[in-house]
Amino acid sequence: MNTVHKFLIGMMWLFAALLVADAARAERIKEIATIAGVRNNQIVGYGIVVGLDGTGDQTTQTPFTVQGMINMLSNLGVNLPPGQSLQLKNVAAVMVTAELPPFARVGQPLDVTVSSIGNAKSLRGGTLVMTPLKGADGNVYAMAQGNVVVVGAGAAGAGAKTTVNHLAAGRIVNGATVEREVPLSLAQGDSIQFELKRSDFGTAQRVAEAIDQAMGPGTATAIDGRQVQVRLPAQPEARVAFLGRVENLEVTPVQMPAKVIVNARTGSVVMNRAVTIEECAVAHGNLSVSIAAENTASQPGPLSAGQTVVTTNANIDIKQEERQLVQLKAGANLADVVKALNAVGANPQDLIAILQAMKQSGSLRAELEII
Repeated sequence: MNTVHKFLIGMMWLFAALLVADAARAERIKEIATIAGVRNNQIVGYGIVVGLDGTGDQTTQTPFTVQGMINMLSNLGVNLPPGQSLQLKNVAAVMVTAELPPFARVGQPLDVTVSSIGNAKSLRGGTLVMTPLKGADGNVYAMAQGNVVVVGAGAAGAGAKTTVNHLAAGRIVNGATVEREVPLSLAQGDSIQFELKRSDFGTAQRVAEAIDQAMGPGTATAIDGRQVQVRLPAQPEARVAFLGRVENLEVTPVQMPAKVIVNARTGSVVMNRAVTIEECAVAHGNLSVSIAAENTASQPGPLSAGQTVVTTNANIDIKQEERQLVQLKAGANLADVVKALNAVGANPQDLIAILQAMKQSGSLRAELEII
């Protein structure tokens, strides 16, 4: 094999690698955009969990638990004598939440989350009694009931207590049944909007171009940096298949802007691959101040009629850690940036101050966001 053949084969492998890298960065439209109006709806309800092993609400501090239990028993035909007080150690008041997915039909099961709103110690082993789940409009969209599954355990005795995971909340798989549908139709109008999850004019234009290339010119139009209007087929029965094809088209989004996210409470620092730095020099040292107080008593001499005097001697010590000036070379990719910052030898809390100073000096080529 001569040199020319080797060169051609090498170029072919390089071209194939570039194609694979491009395909790896491409995403389907359904992963970066959603159809306007097709979304989940939150539903919520107030319920009662029964069957607890003495870990329910303390009714003297949670009167709403007693009231809820009395109302439930009254609806079931059980009338309590006037003035009757209830001690319900095996009952807990809870909030039941769920999400109603788009196109949900009557009879479809939903998962629900059950959370204590009183002072119950644990919901483990409890059963949720039939609870209506309402939407923001006040209508009942689902009914929930079932055994609460709590992933955790706890034990207490002789003043000691041990808890594994969280015991005041649990899940019921398929614990609710849809009773009312949210009206949603794709047959209305001759167009539909795709909304990008992250606003970007370049990505919106690429989505429109990909749809036009696959479905024909003039099918899609980028309205702004978030919405892309797509013309639907005239036949309503063909729209589901059409949208299925559009959602699975692959688009390469425009690279995200360089950004560094700093969580000042936890000291976490996260940066994307677009972050770069210019050449700079950094020196960072720790300054520590320690104050020690020592109390001493001065005793008077015998028969001097004096009084004992207590004095406080304060010892203040200031230490500054010596650090040399570290030169950071310009980094063209994330690996270089990480290597340069590690060379400073700072902990995460110190790194926050360094990044802020680098941003002010213009050495950090990224948006710095502190949460």
